Amino acid sequence: MARSDPQPELQQMLSRREFGPALNLANNIVSKHPRDASAWFSLARAAFGLGRLRQADEAVDRTLRLGSASHEVQLLRAIVDHRLGRSSAAIDRLRMLVSKRAPNATDAVLALAEVLHRANRRDELQALVAEGGDWTEDPRAAIFTARVSLHTDRAGTIARLEELARSDRPALVRRIAGFDAVRLLDADGEYRRAFDLALHLHATTGAPFDVDGMIADAEQQLALVRRGTRWFEPRAPAVQGVALVVGMPRSGTTLLEQMLDRHPAISGIGEYDGVNTMGTAVLGQGVWPRELSMLDARMAASMQADYLAGAAVTRRASAQWSFDKSLHTWRWLPAVAAVLPGAACLRIERDARDTAISIFLSNFHPQAVGWTRSLESIRRVISAERALAPAALRALGIPHEDIRYEELVDRPREHMERILARLGLPMDEAVLAPEANARTVLTLSHEHVRRSINRSSIGRWKNYEFAFGPEWG
Repeated sequence: MARSDPQPELQQMLSRREFGPALNLANNIVSKHPRDASAWFSLARAAFGLGRLRQADEAVDRTLRLGSASHEVQLLRAIVDHRLGRSSAAIDRLRMLVSKRAPNATDAVLALAEVLHRANRRDELQALVAEGGDWTEDPRAAIFTARVSLHTDRAGTIARLEELARSDRPALVRRIAGFDAVRLLDADGEYRRAFDLALHLHATTGAPFDVDGMIADAEQQLALVRRGTRWFEPRAPAVQGVALVVGMPRSGTTLLEQMLDRHPAISGIGEYDGVNTMGTAVLGQGVWPRELSMLDARMAASMQADYLAGAAVTRRASAQWSFDKSLHTWRWLPAVAAVLPGAACLRIERDARDTAISIFLSNFHPQAVGWTRSLESIRRVISAERALAPAALRALGIPHEDIRYEELVDRPREHMERILARLGLPMDEAVLAPEANARTVLTLSHEHVRRSINRSSIGRWKNYEFAFGPEWG
């Protein structure tokens, strides 16, 4: 008896934003029907919904190569391009959709507004808003109208953003508008108001997250690395020119990347999801983490090839090193040692309270990084990383350097010389001027890194001392 068509079920999953199950089903379909453009596009949508940008990039590219170039595919292609730092290509594609009055022209204009905002092309954003059109009737348009009015009416803009955040608009609109307001309130010294709004946003727009499971996995790894030696041999050949950050969000990872990316031999590749994809693949083999010695060598080599191919997408052709700013690496260090032996890790750490309040006041993906929704869950994750990462780097024999954010800010030359020496590279004065980096920064630090190295974020937690109990010690 023939099995029913899985496509309707897949589309229902996507409409319900059940991206994990949708990704699994889409992967199953394309493995059996590799020329099914619709399934590849569904895979791209699911991967994007989970924040797996490289996987979405590959899937939407496959969709286009199979001849499917609908306006929906073109829009996702542009959005993924932007999120991967290819903002100029995204802008061109979005303008094309708008000019052709595609059925999704409103979504295209809104995406264009976001790209212009992130790329710091303020004049173009202002012109887009001033031009108006049907798109301004969309609930999301209020976010960009506010971003433009900020320069002439700051107090009124904050009030409108906060009103949006507490309205009955769609959750995504409320979340974006609200965290924009949180950032502005914090900058204006309205700390209690900023904190209360962030608390409201996490409660009303967040998503369930298995923090206990995340901590349990870290504790299982910690029990193994505390033996002091690696319990497996590398399962793939050594790699060259691969460096990865190890650290929490908002701990100085973007500053570090912007500094290193200024070196002619190093290319920052952003928050590449290759390590997370690789770790998930290792997990799927049933060997994580105790039985990594049983990981099939051919499978490990294939995982390594996939990682390197994805990293090459945004790596400058002239660079000898790629610097991967994935914030998931600390959770997958045994997989790094097994699949990417020879990779160098740069572990960065910042005052836990500064890290925590910066995370809590920021708009992280509510599903992929759902542990950011409360200070208590943030504290637990920071504690887990600080227990696991240093011990794992030592026990696994991963070449690494430890960096303290506050010291990097105070003595940037000293730390850059040490880090570059670890990579076998000479010092270059350009790394001391990260604000001159022309790359589009898509992380939550995109505005801060446009300024020269400074101490403005150090001790920020003291503005929110009321939120920290003795457990932060």
